[in-house]
Amino acid sequence: MYTYVLKRLAVFSIIILVGCGQVDQGQPSDDVEIDINADHEYKEEDHAERVEEGLEPLKVHFIDVGQADATLFEYSVDGEEYRILFDAGHWMEEDLLHYLQANDIEHIDIMVGSHPHSDHIGQMDLILETMDVSEVWMSGDVTTSQTFLRVIEAVEASDADYHEPRAGEVYDVGPLEIEILNPDQLTGDVHEGSIGAMFTYGDTRFVLTGDAEKQTEEAMIKRGYDLDADVLKLGHHGSSTSTIPAFLQAVNPAIAIISAGEDNQYGHPHREVVERVADAKVEMYATFVHGTIVVESDGETLQIRTEREGYMDPSNQQLTEIDEEPLEEQAVESDCININEATIELLQEINHIGEERAETLIELRPFESMEDLIRINGIGDGRLADIINEGIACVR
Repeated sequence: MYTYVLKRLAVFSIIILVGCGQVDQGQPSDDVEIDINADHEYKEEDHAERVEEGLEPLKVHFIDVGQADATLFEYSVDGEEYRILFDAGHWMEEDLLHYLQANDIEHIDIMVGSHPHSDHIGQMDLILETMDVSEVWMSGDVTTSQTFLRVIEAVEASDADYHEPRAGEVYDVGPLEIEILNPDQLTGDVHEGSIGAMFTYGDTRFVLTGDAEKQTEEAMIKRGYDLDADVLKLGHHGSSTSTIPAFLQAVNPAIAIISAGEDNQYGHPHREVVERVADAKVEMYATFVHGTIVVESDGETLQIRTEREGYMDPSNQQLTEIDEEPLEEQAVESDCININEATIELLQEINHIGEERAETLIELRPFESMEDLIRINGIGDGRLADIINEGIACVR
């Protein structure tokens, strides 16, 4: 395990201490100081009022769930434990559930599904069926995928309260403040409606935006929010659709986190984004390189522990250019549903594909491309775009 420690300094610099440790409890050793961001400016006066004395540690787990998303906020106050889960992994796996169980998580205070794609809400139903969940937050957008339907059924069958947060709402969950940055309203585009939030703990701030893309990042800037933060989880797995220069500048992070699967079929993260973040002198960590990444905050200091040692190199062959198609042989089987081979049950996990369309799809096989789905009655340009943007279907 590998440990990195960051702390705000009065001269607005960041110091990293590098050494070996444990993801859950290790301490750094053989420290080496590296000034990674001497010119990185912070608005210290804006944060001063948020600093609280004696905060117990907050652990933010950026969990390695392959080509999916899951982030756990874990902290306690006077013996009362708080757990907030932002996104819930891939529907084909149970890795998130196993991670929570391995870390003795039995209760979730708030479980957030940033948007209803199956790589973000994939295991919400399993968690609702296995654990005590107090509240479920979702954007309010809907899809026809079986994953989404299972999640909604699980919410209805549980004792959890349900809420659709909107931009401008602020919640205090113990010492953690959650400010909702997006959406202000729904447009029907699930990425545009993706829940974005600022998490503030003492003087440290984290921004998570799900799969928010260019237009949504621009909207968050135009709403006038103070987006300045220490940690930014890059939107849409580091896709070139997200992390536009203006948004990166507005957040002004010291640390960027990327959640993506190794050799994934989408080529995430895209080289353009990685180079942009590197040029901004932001320290990068990625789950496909570092495994699970745990950022610990005491309200002033950030300590970063990674499951594996690694380095985010913009020349990494996994990274693709903005318009480059990923190599077919790089795709991992669990990344997508191959419409040319999937069973009728699997096909119904895809947005807009119910039993009748799944039967038609099987009859019309093989398909040369995703665009070829318009041969199916009822699949037009709009629904085709929804299916492609959902990102769980593919042609092989």
